[in-house]
Amino acid sequence: MTTTVTSHRPRPAAQPESLRTKRLPRYAAPAIALAALLVAAVVVYGAGIGGPVLVVVLGALLYLVGLFVAAKAVEGPRAARNRTWSALIHSAFVLAVLPLASVAWTLISKGVERLDGDFFLTSMNNIGARDPNGGAYHAIIGTLEQVGVAALISVPLGILCAIYIVEYGRGKFAFAIRFFVDVMTGIPSIVSGLFVLAFWVLIVSPWFNDGRPSFSGFAAALALSVLMLPTVVRSTEEMLRLVPAPLREGAYALGVPKWKTILRVVLPTALPGIVTGVMLAVARAAGETAPVLLVAGGGAAINFNPFENNQSSLALFVYQQAGDASRYAPARAWAAALTLVALVLILTIAAKLLARRNRLGR
Repeated sequence: MTTTVTSHRPRPAAQPESLRTKRLPRYAAPAIALAALLVAAVVVYGAGIGGPVLVVVLGALLYLVGLFVAAKAVEGPRAARNRTWSALIHSAFVLAVLPLASVAWTLISKGVERLDGDFFLTSMNNIGARDPNGGAYHAIIGTLEQVGVAALISVPLGILCAIYIVEYGRGKFAFAIRFFVDVMTGIPSIVSGLFVLAFWVLIVSPWFNDGRPSFSGFAAALALSVLMLPTVVRSTEEMLRLVPAPLREGAYALGVPKWKTILRVVLPTALPGIVTGVMLAVARAAGETAPVLLVAGGGAAINFNPFENNQSSLALFVYQQAGDASRYAPARAWAAALTLVALVLILTIAAKLLARRNRLGR
């Protein structure tokens, strides 16, 4: 006779009701948001006091109040405060993204109209007010040359200045450099243009132009480099300070000279942040109008030589076309603005990928 033994697993003890956490269902937040928008729409449009913007603002306020009340009733005051602050953080993120999305959508929707071969391959030379053709080829060339020359001037100087401040600078001289860099950070762009106009265009350029002042793309690059330099210095300085001290100390312990430690250890470690700062400076320089207008003069013809004659830029082209009386000018202005943003975006992505590749290669 066989006896079958049946094992019974003990059931888990029931959790006391007081220890259970009550939570709002997942559909509660969307339902509250929808109800808040409906109530706001009824109030705003019923009273005739506003439009969609006021509906969204009032709906957001009602949503926060409704979410807090519902969470407090179900989950308790602590969870209600947590949900409310989380909703505020998400709302702040949406408010920060909305202007950027609006600008991007406006640029794309209005700028795509003139993005054709004629826009990229022709200039505004001999283009009249009734001519729908004409492009920004001359302005694209001017922007690339001016920003490129300005970067060649400001990036090495800025990085070397930051290295001196972080690695070598001590005492009053380093303090003076930091002070003047901070002052230069707040200089308006038109002041840098006036400085280059008074110094280079009116004093130096006549030596090379038979005694006559001469506008040029190089003068615009000098003005842009004045604006780029403090941004490069400050961003590079902060990135170099973030490099851990044990990396330097380990190199010194192996007998590596200080200059080689900076070149082979410190700079590669800080390279991604340095590239970000440089691209911020490039983006600012590419969008400046006043310095180019003051010292480069602008122009409708293509000029590949940045050291002679007038030269335009995309920012100046947008400014000129936006104020033109021709009915074809606004489309050119929007297309040029979209081209400028796309150009800066492409340069930023390329610089990031290059910096990442170099870092992985090491």
